[in-house]
Amino acid sequence: MWQDKLKEVIYILENSNMNEIDVTFWGRRYRVVKSAGVNINSQSQSDAKLTTVKKDEPLENKAENIKKTNGEEFLSPMPGTFYASPSPDAAPFLKEGDKVSKGDSLCIIEAMKIMNEIEAEKSGTILKLLIDDGSAVEYNQPIFLIDPS
Repeated sequence: MWQDKLKEVIYILENSNMNEIDVTFWGRRYRVVKSAGVNINSQSQSDAKLTTVKKDEPLENKAENIKKTNGEEFLSPMPGTFYASPSPDAAPFLKEGDKVSKGDSLCIIEAMKIMNEIEAEKSGTILKLLIDDGSAVEYNQPIFLIDPS
């Protein structure tokens, strides 16, 4: 029975513009990925960064701060709504300066009324949060800067 569900998930992925789907059936986790490495051009990266500007901060300052910060971008694996904590009254999963290990929870992205817990793919230190809690996030939009060292 779960094989049929997995086939449905694969079919949905093949016929959508998503790159990956992560699901759990009967206690087993399955991650289906269309292509292992997805590159986006530098123009769309800078556009994605500039959409995270806070209303009280000038656009130029935000762009300069991002360029000055060294680190790898952690990209959103799906479109949806970004949440920094597991519930509205709970503390955020992490803040700038926190160390994370591979598999640690970074955030939640709500997509189609499903809360998807996003885990770190590498260990490192969170340098910068690039998006505000409760904001819409697009596929492959940078949401964190992580120093992998």
